[in-house]
Parts: sequence; C-alpha cells; structure tokens
Amino acid sequence: MNIIEKIIAAHSDKDTVKPGDIVDISIDARVARDFGGPNVIKNIEEYGLTIDDVNKTFFTFDTNPTGSDQKYAANQQLIRIFARKHGIKIFDINNGIGTHTLINNGLAWPGSTAVTTDSHANILGAIGAFGQGMGDKDIAAAFHRGKVWFKVPKSAKIVLKGEKPDNVTAKDIVLNLLHRFGANSLLGYSVEFYGEAVDKLTLDQRITIASMGTEMGVIILLFPPNDEIMNFCREKTGRNLEKTEADADAHYDKIFEIDISTFVPMVSRPGKPHDTVDIKEEKQVKIDSAFVGSCTNGRIEDMRAVAEVLKGRKVAPGVVLKIVPSTDEVWRQCLDEGILKIFKDADALVSNAGCAGCAAGQVGQNGPGEITISTGNRNFPGKQGKGKVYLASPAAVAASAVAGFITTPDNIPDHPATFDETREEELFEAAKNYRHEHDTMSEVVEGRVWLIPVDDIDTDMIYHNRYLQITDPAEMGQYIFDNLKGYEDFAKKAKPGDIVVTGKNFGAGSSRQQAVDGFKTLGISAILAKSFGAIYERNAINAAMPILTYDSLEKIDLKDGDTISVNFRTGEVTNKRNGLTTKINPFSEVQMEIYQNGGLF
Repeated sequence: MNIIEKIIAAHSDKDTVKPGDIVDISIDARVARDFGGPNVIKNIEEYGLTIDDVNKTFFTFDTNPTGSDQKYAANQQLIRIFARKHGIKIFDINNGIGTHTLINNGLAWPGSTAVTTDSHANILGAIGAFGQGMGDKDIAAAFHRGKVWFKVPKSAKIVLKGEKPDNVTAKDIVLNLLHRFGANSLLGYSVEFYGEAVDKLTLDQRITIASMGTEMGVIILLFPPNDEIMNFCREKTGRNLEKTEADADAHYDKIFEIDISTFVPMVSRPGKPHDTVDIKEEKQVKIDSAFVGSCTNGRIEDMRAVAEVLKGRKVAPGVVLKIVPSTDEVWRQCLDEGILKIFKDADALVSNAGCAGCAAGQVGQNGPGEITISTGNRNFPGKQGKGKVYLASPAAVAASAVAGFITTPDNIPDHPATFDETREEELFEAAKNYRHEHDTMSEVVEGRVWLIPVDDIDTDMIYHNRYLQITDPAEMGQYIFDNLKGYEDFAKKAKPGDIVVTGKNFGAGSSRQQAVDGFKTLGISAILAKSFGAIYERNAINAAMPILTYDSLEKIDLKDGDTISVNFRTGEVTNKRNGLTTKINPFSEVQMEIYQNGGLF
C-alpha cells in the first residue's frame, strides 16, 4: 500500500484497502472552527448526539479572532458555552490558525487522522498525516462517533528531480505545480512527493505547498516525513513515533517526474489560483495593497523573508501592507527577533494571529477596484474583497509593497511608483458605485435545466464568504450564485425542481455547508457536473442533496431551459424536449442510503 492507504487501513477494521473502497475510519483529532462550529453544535443538539471523546475533540477560533463582527462574536460565545458544558478544549482568539495548532501542539502526527471545518485541513500532509476539511454534518458525526465514512482515493506520485533555483520559494513551487496540473487534472487524488529536493524542504515550506492542495483539487498533498520532521513531531507529541512509508511495490495510478530546476518565481493572476505565470509577465502592475499571511504563508520563515526585504525600507506611498502571522507562537517569535519593529518601521499594519482576509473575518479585505498582491491560497472573485488579487511568495509581496507595483526582491526601484490621475479616477468610480425548502426522496426527479458551462465554480462563487455568519438554512438560498458572473440573479429566477448542469470541479474551495444548503432552500432537485470538489461532494451527499457526475450529455442535445428527468438509481437522463436518453453515473450505495434516510443523521 501507499501512504494514504496505510493510514486509512490503520484507522479502520481492514488490513488492506484499495482505491474506491468505502470504509469507516477513526479520527484522532475532530475539530470545528468559529465558522461552522455553531452548525456542528446545532446538529449535535438537534439529533441528541453525544461526544465520543472530549480529549480528541477541539474548537479553534481563527476566522475572526479580532471579534470585529457581531455575528462571529455571538457564534464564538455559543461555542464557549457548549465547550464548557461538555469539557471540550477551545483554542481561543489568541491562538491562531487551527490546522497549524494541530501540528504545533502535537494533536496531529505522521500517520494520524484529523478532520475540521477548514477546507485546508489537508495541510497536515506536510507532516505525512491525513487531514480533511468537511462540512458541519460530517464534523458533528465525527464528534459523536469518533469516525467518518471515507472513500479511499486514487494516488499519484510526483518526483521532483534536479536542484531548486535559489530564487524559487515554496510558494513558487506550488504555483509552478498549479501551472502544470491546473485545478482539476488531479481531482480527488492523494498525491505523494518524492525526490532529493523534497527531502530538503523544511516544515514551513512543506506547509506552504500542502496548504494549496485544495486549490489543485486533490484530496491531499502528502510529504513522507524526513528525520527533522519526525523529531519535531516526537517532541510535540511526547511519543516515540514511527514513520508511515509507502511499500516498495505500492501502486500509483499516475507517476510524474518533474525537473524542479526549470521552476521560476510565479504569480497567480486574479480570479483563479491556477492561472499562474512567470512573475516577469506581470511586473510593473500597479498595486494598491499587499497582504502577508494565511495558513499558506504565515509561518516564521515567511515573516523572516518579509523582514529581510522590508528592513531599512518603507511601504510605497498610498499602498497598504497588512501582515498577519499564522499563530501566536509565530507572532511572539517576530517580537523576540525584532521582526515586528521592522514591520512597523516600514509602516505595515500587523494584526494578531489568524486566518485574516482569506476568511473575510479579519484584516486583509480589499475594496472595489483595488489591486492586491497576497500570499494567500485563493484569489477567487470576491474571496478577499471586491478588488482583484494576485498570489505570490512572501518575498515578492514585500518587494511589491515597497515598489508600489508587482516585482521581485532583486528588482526594487530606488523610488517607488505613485498613483497617476487615471488610476485614481478608476478607483474613485469603483468605490462610488459600490454602494421554501423543497425536499423529496423520489429516486426520479424532473425539472427545468440551468445549463452553466463553467469549470471550477468555487464555493465563494456559489455562496460568498460575507454570508458565512448565517446559520439558518432558510436564509441561505437568496445568496446562491450572487458572486458568479452572469448568474447573480439565479436565486430570484430559480424555481423549485430546477436542475443545475455544470462543468468540472463544481464546489471547489471552502468547506462551507451553506453552498449546499442554499440549493436545498431554493428547491433545486439535482446538480449534474463532470466532477465535484471533494469536500463539496461529501457535504452534498451527507445533506441528501442529489448530485451526479456525467462524462458527456451530447447524446441528448441539452440546451438551457430544457426539461429533463434524472433517475438517481440507474443514472438515466431523458430530455423531454426531444425524447433523447443517455446514461450518467448513478448514486453509489452509500449515497442512496444517506439520501433515502434524508441525510447523514
């Protein structure tokens, strides 16, 4: 077996597992955040669930640790009361990002399993652990049972050959990989990394790469731990840990050998993390703001790289630089090493540890027309505000903040760029202008088609993060697709029974359950896509929201507005306009059982 198969088998009642097997796996760390947490509690109380093991159950407050939003403050207080009642540990607003906490506090270790309401829980692949972001129903089930059902994924192996160029950072490595693989060519795969260049990567560098597995559409990016990582985890856990390694004859569905010496500093252009190009192609783009932080680049090595660029320099006039360390431990290291002074002397804004703008709950948001360069993992439209977001390495972001335009540390001008009148007028105009649930357990549904031929529709396009504080499903439907260009009025025009037909990787991105529940509120009877984001697929199945995948619908000559029938058991789809019929992938046995039950509970 390979690494993912060994971890899953070791946490199940199976001696061996293979891709496609659906098994119950025990979870070593079951975690909910301040967003998603209230819905986890709601499920637990509504269904009268108990807590399996409070010593393995945790809450983390990282999406809005500043308490700057009243709904978040109310959610956090609700969680605190519930946690005290049940004796559950909370890592509160002074702590930082929950996935990093699991690593730093020895709650995750090589070969362990963890689930959280954070879609970047697969960051644990950095230490060779299994981490998955899941929706509130899954997490409530994990709190209660200590286990979740999971389908063993196919595996791929990436071997990085050659020497890494000195000017290529860990962020550049993952952006180069995104350029190669896009958002869905490895959709649903577990990916293992090998090669001499991989062995040399530090923990911080591994975290940066692993954290963007979600943007690649993979289940997880797994790094076999080297001796340095093993010693770190032994110290944090206080346990004599053994490595979990792939067998010599382990099977991989795909194997890639990639020459890392060809990698270059990269930047993701606004709108899609995988729309990556050599940063030289975007040099001289004027910026309004810069952001350093997130679970991808908020570690101490990232802070040191930024400080090296900023030392003795100032942020360009009119540009705002916001810096948010990933954990309180990193924040304190910055204090002890004099890094905070360098940041402040450069006129940067420094906040307490947390997710920051990535979660719309802390500093880092941008305004209409604003151009931001960010170290975050996502730049979906609206994800970090109303402006446009480029993604780059911490050093490149710091250099750009000093220069006033996108650049690299080796190309910072003596005099920063300033805003011209045309640009000022564009910003002014942009800012000025910004001012009945339908459930059926029928195995056959019929409805009007919304044909949306778009790939990689992420959960921010489906249900924007500015609505995450809403916990009542009845309120969610009105916001579906209001951040998807061309479909902003979907919720007003959709009718109960309608069927959405779309492209690849539908539901990529965040773990938010609202992106499923909103469709149920509107009465959408099914969603057909070529593929679904892994977390979204689980959330939909667990919520009894009918989703099905198809390879092609050419046989039925489908057009927007057609009426079709869909048989969940057989996969038969019939176009009522012309009588043509085709077959798509039907429900699995597990999906049908959960659907017939009206949901996971």
